[in-house]
Formats: sequence, C-alpha cells, structure tokens
Amino acid sequence: MSALALGALGVVFGDIGTSPLYAVRECFHGLHAIALNEANVLGVVSLIFWSLLIVVGVKYVTFILRADNHGEGGIFALLALLPARGTPGDDLGPKIRAAIVLAAVFGSALLYGEGIITPAVSVLSAVEGLSVATTALEPAVLPITCVILLGLFLIQKHGTGRIGSLFGPVMILWFLTLGGLGLLHIVQTPRIVEAINPLHAAHFFRANGLHGMVVLGSVVLCITGCEALYADMGHFGRRAIRLSWNGLVLPALLLNYFGQGALLLASPSAASNPFFLMAPTALLYPLVALATVATIIASQAMISGAFSLTQQAIQLGYCPRMRIVHTSGQERGQIYIPMVNYAIMLGCLGLVLSFQESSRLAGAYGIAVTATMTITSIAYFLVSTGRWRWKPYKAALLVALFLLFDVSFLGTNLLKLADGGWITLTIALCISLLMSTWKRGRAELAAKSRASRLPIDIFIGDVGTFKPHRVPGTAVFMTLSDQGTPVTLLHHFKHNKVLHETVLLLTVRSANDPTVPESERVEITSLDHGFYRIIARYGFMETPHVPDILRLARERGVSADPAATTFFLGRETILPSGPAHMREWRKRLFAFMSRNAGRPTTFFGIPPSRTVELGSMVEL
Repeated sequence: MSALALGALGVVFGDIGTSPLYAVRECFHGLHAIALNEANVLGVVSLIFWSLLIVVGVKYVTFILRADNHGEGGIFALLALLPARGTPGDDLGPKIRAAIVLAAVFGSALLYGEGIITPAVSVLSAVEGLSVATTALEPAVLPITCVILLGLFLIQKHGTGRIGSLFGPVMILWFLTLGGLGLLHIVQTPRIVEAINPLHAAHFFRANGLHGMVVLGSVVLCITGCEALYADMGHFGRRAIRLSWNGLVLPALLLNYFGQGALLLASPSAASNPFFLMAPTALLYPLVALATVATIIASQAMISGAFSLTQQAIQLGYCPRMRIVHTSGQERGQIYIPMVNYAIMLGCLGLVLSFQESSRLAGAYGIAVTATMTITSIAYFLVSTGRWRWKPYKAALLVALFLLFDVSFLGTNLLKLADGGWITLTIALCISLLMSTWKRGRAELAAKSRASRLPIDIFIGDVGTFKPHRVPGTAVFMTLSDQGTPVTLLHHFKHNKVLHETVLLLTVRSANDPTVPESERVEITSLDHGFYRIIARYGFMETPHVPDILRLARERGVSADPAATTFFLGRETILPSGPAHMREWRKRLFAFMSRNAGRPTTFFGIPPSRTVELGSMVEL
C-alpha cells in the first residue's frame, strides 16, 4: 500500500501539486487581479481552503472514487456504469441518454484541452522563477521552456517505466518543500490562520461583487487535476490515493497556500510571484530546479492520461484506429500513441509561443477542468440513483453541494473566454465533433452492412451442396458484425473460387468493463463444414491482439496454425452519396477519417505478410 501511495504522488497529484506556482499569484497579479488588502487575502485563502476540502476531499476522494468500474475510473468508466437500455434501473429516455453520452464525449474532449494547457502553463510558471532570481535571465525563460517541453515529448517513445520510478521520491521532496516554506511564513504571520473561517469567503464576495466572482476563476486553479484522482484509480486504487491525499498532499498544499497568504499580508510587494518569493535567496535556484522537475512530472501524468483516454475512445468506437505502442512488457497500461503525442506537443509549443507568459496562459486554464467536473457530478447522480438505487432526494442533496462549487467555478471561468478560454472550448468542440462523427458513421456503416448481408447458414449450405475446392490452411475473416456472411468472404469466394479447410469469422467486441478475463475472452461457435464464428471481447482499457485470440482458439480445438493462416481484411472506400441519415459534410468528414485511420494489421497485431486486403466501395 505504501508503494502505491508513493507512486500516486507523482501520477495522480502532479497537476494539483504544482498549482501553488500560479494559483495565488493569478488572484492578486493576474489579468483580473483583486486589490491586495488583508480582507481580500483572507478571503482568497479561505476560498482555496474550502475548495480543496469540499471539491477534492469530499467530492472526489470520499464519494467519486466509490464509482469504480471493476476498479477503473474516469469519465468513460463512469459512463459505462449507467444502467444499460432496458435493464432494471434504466429510467432514462432515449433523448436523455443521448444527451448524457454526448456530454461525456464532450467531457473527455475537454481533457485533451487540459492536456495541452497543463504542460505549457506548469513548465512556464516554474521556469519563470529564474526571472525572480535575476532579471538578466528573463529573455531565456521562453527558450528554456520550449526546450524542456520538446525534450519531454521526444522521450515519450521510450516509455515512462524508468523515469516513473523517480516520480514518488521527487514528489515527496516537492510536497515537503511546499509545506516547509508555507510553515515558515505562517509562523511569522499567524493571523492568516483566520482564513479557515468561511465567513471571510462570504465577506470577500460581498465586498467585491462581480469582481470577486471573476477572481473565483483564478481560485479554481488550486483544484486543477481533480479528474486525475478518478481517472488514475485503476492504477493505484482508492485506498492508496486517499492515503496520499490525507497523509501528505492536503497538509502540504494547505500549509503552502496559507504561507503565501501570510507572505502577502506581511509583504504586499511579493504579489508578483509569491511562491518563489517565499524562499530564501540562497535557495531560489534549487527551488526553481525542483519546481521544474515537479512540473515535468505533472505534465507527464497528463500526457500519459491522454494516451489512456485515446485507447479507451478507440475501444468504445469513438475514435479511428491509431498506432498504439506498448512500452512495457510487464505493465499493460504503459502505452505510447505517436499521433496523440505529437499533436499535444505542437499544441503546447504553440500556446507557449503565443501567450509567452504564464499569467496570460492561466487565463485560458480552468474551463476544461470545471466543465468536466460538472459533467462528472451529473453522471454521478444518474449512476447513484439508477445503478445503486439511492433515494433521489439523498443523491440530489449530495450532488447539489458538488454542483454549487462546480457551476460557480464553471460560470466564472466562462468569463475567461476572451482571455484565451475559447482555445480550450474550440479544441474540445473539434474533438467532440470528430468523435461523434466517427461513432455515427460506423453505426450507419454497420447498419448498411447488416441489411445487405447474406445469411451465413445459406452460404454454408451452398458450400455443403456444391463442395468448392478447399485448400489447406486457415482463413480468418475479420468482420464488424457477428451476423451474416462477411463481405470480404463473399468477394474472396467470388474471385478465387476456393475456400480454406478452416474458415474463422472473427468479430472483436468492446465490453463496458475496463478489462475482460482471458477465460471469458473468446466465444466459439461451430457452423459446420469447417466454419467457426469467434467473438472476442476486450475491455475499454485493453488493445485487441488477434494472435492471442487464435492461441485461445487453438486451445479449444480449432485449427489455427500461425504458419498456415491467412488473414482477410476489408477496406471500405466511403462515398458520401448514399441515403444515410447524416449531413453530407459529416459524411465527407467520416470518409476522410476512414481513409486516414491506422492500418488494422498494426492495431490488431496481425502479421502484414500473411494479410490480404479486399477493397469495396460503400455509399453512405
């Protein structure tokens, strides 16, 4: 348990653990800074205290972590917990269900926006500490930040196993440093402890009105990374995450935020960068170095999260196939997706070069976090009432407390749209459009295929009657549907006039569970005359691997010698001139995505030298 809690420090709490670099500064020195006086300092620190306690401690650590899908968390895992259509507890109409799915897709897309902004704002904030030490290094801040980010993304292909072992010890040092610096200033100005009283937060809003609500959009920076608590539950477990949070992370964060508040009470001029100005001059350079390493760890966690999210989206049918590289032979969850890696890299570098200052970049930060938090709260209510059968009024009271914070934070962050918040929403909307188009297009394609398929019993009956020539070996025909005769099989037989001695019709399905035990992986049905239908099930945290499927089939008596097996795959060319219920521009978009999807041989682990692709044109 202690080892898991140690690992969680870097992966789970890296983002929220580096928030002290910029959260307080943005309240008093950012684009919408509030006047620096004692009442405002106590009010802001009080807001931070209660946000950490309620949003992170109560909402996520205490309640949301209970919503595990066979030990896994995250927005897709939460979506999969909703009662299936027609099952007990399903009180959702088709429109409500569709809206929830769309909201979950949008929430996952927002996490990509957060994954682009987090490395940019975190690393830039850390390197800016050099300008606190000496103004002579100020021109070097931007180039150093770009070099660090470039290096971070270029090493992803080597996997995170080796550097991941250093995450925990470095983050222990980081959190102890946070707590120590904060305690030093709290002792010097102990009246900052009064901020524990929530009346200071209430007085803050009463005195500042609308401006106070705008500053709340900067306060939310202290809880960025909340979704990581839930998304990474499968890697560490809820007990390890709770142990890390309550034992080290929360005390260190509170001490540091209160310490920054104490510094501002004693020295208002420190508002330009209160975090680094907390440190004695002799320790400033080591602190910059430690902060930079901590932000790299936080960024690594977000990048790894984007890889996992993409893998889940592919398995659930919301994303085209992409090349997935498993960087560890022992840890299944350690993956690398080149296309996602380089897309985020270009986004990060573009943001740094465009905004150039972390304060300006922080203006774009927060919308993704708060919108995803709101969606999670709503989905949690539906799961608790539909799946767990909670009394609606009990669930409503709890979720109302969550939404009080979520909606307040979201509303204030929407005021940041003109300051750069539109970037996050634009990214999320584009990704949501791509995901929904792919899902809809594949559904229309599958429906068209089912409607035109020849029943498999008729085809096998003709084989038995006319007895075509059978050649030695095994043929595997991959098909989306487990009904009817695959089009690739019909085309193959039409042109070649022969069949293999053993014919396997293979369908790979995605389960609503994160993983599927190997004992339940494969379902085999004998169809007579050497034909078998194989249905393989994989969880949304797994990548299908056809050679493993054939190994399991051989163990159950099916002839599938790897050296004598040929794989037949279909390659559709989509024509947007058909009767499908999609707008023409979405058909064209789907056709473009289909043309550029990753090759199935790479995604399914099929030997290219034993693969035959049969093309067909489909009007959609």
